[in-house]
Amino acid sequence: MSGHSKWSTIKHKKAKVDSQRAVVFQKYSRELIVSARLGGPDPAGNFRLRTAIEKAKAAGLPNDNIKRAIEKGAGASGAENYEELTYEGYAPGGVAVVIEAMTDNRNRTAGDIRSYFTKYNGSLGATGCVGWMFDQRGVITFDESVNFDKLFEAAINLDALDVTEEDDQYKVLTTVENFQAVVEGLEKEGFKSESAELTRIPQNTVEVTDEKTADQILKLLDKIEEHDDVQNVYANFDISDELMQKLEG
Repeated sequence: MSGHSKWSTIKHKKAKVDSQRAVVFQKYSRELIVSARLGGPDPAGNFRLRTAIEKAKAAGLPNDNIKRAIEKGAGASGAENYEELTYEGYAPGGVAVVIEAMTDNRNRTAGDIRSYFTKYNGSLGATGCVGWMFDQRGVITFDESVNFDKLFEAAINLDALDVTEEDDQYKVLTTVENFQAVVEGLEKEGFKSESAELTRIPQNTVEVTDEKTADQILKLLDKIEEHDDVQNVYANFDISDELMQKLEG
């Protein structure tokens, strides 16, 4: 899936470290609360909630936290009224950034996000300014122990868009509309996924070769990711492995 950006790869590499941080647990809890509020507390009949539970467990969120978040969302103990919002803008170098957030105070969140863009030489734009540069897709990931040919055949029969090999994993790509059907269809065929999520894949990437620009981009995205209200961040830049090593050194 060559459309994945460098930021997607960096986030996966950082996942083990990030999962230990309270802010990441908070993100999963919010998704559980909203999923339960919108579709009910039973994961058997609420696909979004089932997916949220699986992601939360994979990140190490304790079962008691998961249960409490679902109860909050179902109204058992007064859930916060989170609103789902999307912010769009440009990082240094003309890199497009899309931010998905859940907030109980949109003015606070917008102000914080705008300040981060300003600090790191970017600009927060209007809704729709860069979102069109990304395709919304479902991505279902399997480890390499799965038989690729059988997975490919099953996925295509379920009208998946593509099956690829990337980062020692097999990834099934779907439309947003067909995501649930493909996940459940592959499960019925005996394929157990490592993860299943909706994401945004850039149509094209911006090659960043300047060290200062690359450093500003990474610092901006890190700062945004750390915000309590931010759920997901997508960007369309690419940085060479050599430059990444320089920045990390």
